[in-house]
Amino acid sequence: MLHAWTSYEKYAWGKDELQPQTKDGVDSFGGLGATLIDSLDTLYIMGLQEQFQRAREWVANSLDFNKDYEASVFETTIRVLGGLLSAYDLSGDNVFLEKARDIADRLLPAWNTPSGIPYNRINLRNGGPHNPGWTGGNSILADSGTEQLELIALSQRTKDPKYQQKAENVIKELRKIFPDDGLLPIFINPHTGTTAYSTITFGAMGDSFYEYLLKVWIQGNKTEAVKHYREMWEISMKGFQSLIRRTRPSSFAYLCEKTGDSLTDKMDELACFAPGMLALGSFGYGPEEAEKFLSLAGELAWTCYNFYQSTPTKLAGENYFFHSGEYMSVGTSWNILRPETVESLFYLWRLTGNKTYQEWAWNIFQAFERNSRIETGYVGLKDVTTGSKDNMMQSFFLAETLKYLYLLFSPPSVISLDEWVFNTEAHPLKIVTRGPDEEKPQVDGQKLPIRSHGRKVGRLGYD
Repeated sequence: MLHAWTSYEKYAWGKDELQPQTKDGVDSFGGLGATLIDSLDTLYIMGLQEQFQRAREWVANSLDFNKDYEASVFETTIRVLGGLLSAYDLSGDNVFLEKARDIADRLLPAWNTPSGIPYNRINLRNGGPHNPGWTGGNSILADSGTEQLELIALSQRTKDPKYQQKAENVIKELRKIFPDDGLLPIFINPHTGTTAYSTITFGAMGDSFYEYLLKVWIQGNKTEAVKHYREMWEISMKGFQSLIRRTRPSSFAYLCEKTGDSLTDKMDELACFAPGMLALGSFGYGPEEAEKFLSLAGELAWTCYNFYQSTPTKLAGENYFFHSGEYMSVGTSWNILRPETVESLFYLWRLTGNKTYQEWAWNIFQAFERNSRIETGYVGLKDVTTGSKDNMMQSFFLAETLKYLYLLFSPPSVISLDEWVFNTEAHPLKIVTRGPDEEKPQVDGQKLPIRSHGRKVGRLGYD
């Protein structure tokens, strides 16, 4: 972390991301200091107080959201809003909460649609929410259903219910069209609130919607007020199981994608968050079901670990195809320092105590060290077979990959899963019990008056 952070400070301070090979910064998210904000909680958790203070000063004095930039509502929420809220929860410093409210206020008009399903892009200075052209006017499932944790947390901490209302209304709308198997296609019409014919996936553009159904239930401390989230998640886990296939004879369990009635034998590395989600959610079931889900989580984690082990560099490609009677084969062959597999290994280790998961994670860490570490930071690979390097240190490498690796080798009391829930960018948010009437959520025993009423640009493709 120090190597990554110091390189960022030296060559790209205040920029969104470091380009280590050319030793400069690039504003891939409109110039919001994405890497800096994404790293705040990691620095804090690792006890790097001097670095944290320098970053805090930049946030206080230089962070400016008044940018003429078409922002991804999803990316800005999970990285910037999530990062600021987590820094606030950890440090108690109000500057982070003030900035969190500022960026949320700029994003909020995106939810002003006929259905309440948000548009996925908005200009941070001028507003004008819309969807990208390539979706045919549709909103993307992950981009529209992965803001609940952050907006609920912001409402709880500011005592202003408007953020929570916008976010929870999305789930209310999606409940109306929720199918029996709980699997929604990735395109949803923001005008009608209905789905458009498109892929069903736990990879890019679907993934974190399902993750947040489970995590909002955990965030609200599993009370009656959030029970419908758990119910929706359990329904979607029935559908999830229908997408599982196994290779023969090697018997790797993997997750298919589905379009209409046909399944495709393709799995994104992004979908490797799923074993961790299954493990985390298994504890809400009775003993027999819990064991079944934990076992499936272990099987899928083994597949994901083999995404790494099966290449010459021991780093995973972006996605894999499965052919009958054969081993898995790499589809898109880059690696951009993604965290999903180590994220799942973190949950499995925390929840089972099985040290095998630590060993797998250590091997993945060593592969990053061998292939991705250069003198001026960390880079991804253009090709996991040849090991040729790209020129980008993704902000999520510091936010997620390194944080989960650090926590895998820390005592379980460090960011305890009984007190914290991680957003999809690995930003821990405090669990706050939500009351039955939604009038009195508790924060540290105080009553707050709250009245009731995709993965990811850097994750979707390689530039």
